[in-house]
Amino acid sequence: MKITVVGTGFVGVVSAAVYSSLGNQVIGLDIDPNKIKSLKQSKVPFFEPGLEKLLIEQQRAGRLQFTDNYKKAISEAELIIIAVGTPSKKTGAVDLSYIFSACKSLAPHIKPKVIIAIKSTVPPGSFTQIKKTIQELTAKKFYLVSLPEFLKEGTAVSDTLHPDRVVIGTDNAQVFKKLAALHQPFKAPVVKVGIESAQMIKYTANAYLATRITFINQIANLCEHNQANIEEVIEGIGYDQRIGHHYWYPGLGYGGSCFPKDVKELAAYAKNHNETDNLMIQLDRLNEARIPSLINHWGKIVGGWENKQVAILGLSFKSNTNDTRESPASRIVPQLLSSGAKIKAYDPKAVWKPANQQNYQQVDSIKTATAKADIILVLVEWPEIINFDYSTIKVSKKQFMIDARNQLEPDSISQAGFSYLGIGRN
Repeated sequence: MKITVVGTGFVGVVSAAVYSSLGNQVIGLDIDPNKIKSLKQSKVPFFEPGLEKLLIEQQRAGRLQFTDNYKKAISEAELIIIAVGTPSKKTGAVDLSYIFSACKSLAPHIKPKVIIAIKSTVPPGSFTQIKKTIQELTAKKFYLVSLPEFLKEGTAVSDTLHPDRVVIGTDNAQVFKKLAALHQPFKAPVVKVGIESAQMIKYTANAYLATRITFINQIANLCEHNQANIEEVIEGIGYDQRIGHHYWYPGLGYGGSCFPKDVKELAAYAKNHNETDNLMIQLDRLNEARIPSLINHWGKIVGGWENKQVAILGLSFKSNTNDTRESPASRIVPQLLSSGAKIKAYDPKAVWKPANQQNYQQVDSIKTATAKADIILVLVEWPEIINFDYSTIKVSKKQFMIDARNQLEPDSISQAGFSYLGIGRN
């Protein structure tokens, strides 16, 4: 199949590379000529395991190419996948301007009966205006479908090649048949639903995962008031098959490019439909308050942050990515600096700087970051950070080790001379 992917951000590049690996002829389209030039050299502006190798293989095989020319990319395409960004506005509502811009640019060049699949996350009801935008610029027949993505940064290539399911939102049997055949090599369940259901499936999946994170954080808060250990609580509840042991992450709340955005958009959507007591609104509020609350809590234990030397370990929002959007560090560092702390930060891949860089330095090793630190804050479960031998750090004064992901062994950290603090661990 001849496929064009509009938008060469995280989702677009991964999708283009994987679809081409299945034997399809794929064109990645973007309006940024510098990005296209870089992708032609198989260089991506973000870290994603396995992606660069796949780009090299598919371009050498002649199945994948990149361009900023809409006519060249669109005119022969049988399937157009729109994967541009849909950021949130200040109100929390989704900003569809990139979707509309892409549709206006591609509409004059489409061939009859082309399938236009929206992989970008958009709320139910969006397709009415999207369809109208295209129809205003072409008389050719086209089929608009919803094809939501479920990628996790750090494992995106594997997630695309081995999905839990493929969701196709369409009411056209022939269109579904074509898209089901395209995804057949994935050997995953293919779910045929209505367009609005497909859009809600994406939002619901992310909102539910965000709910689990928020829920276990609330339970961890209660554990702080007694002798319960949140990890033991998780172990105990996990044997209930309705609950399971998976995806319980007590810590700093959810971050990244999807969960905060999607929960905020669902909250805004709920408010717009007079669902003012909707759970999504409360989730967003609790997550926004999570980090400031913990920093204040820890500040009381460590004797305040003023003039304290703090080591920040982990700047990305999770391991195996250099994405710092809504990362814990991006919220914690400014709060600590405003409280008078001095910070040395380390991350294996991510580079990030606060707006005010006074008393802030990013260094290239854990040892440099932790040297003479009063407090070490472990924010991300990078293997380099979790597996580091902290007993090699000379402890010459009272030093606190704050394990914000509950990934370290408390006894070994204490034996190394640190005062250990975790999340809901007593």
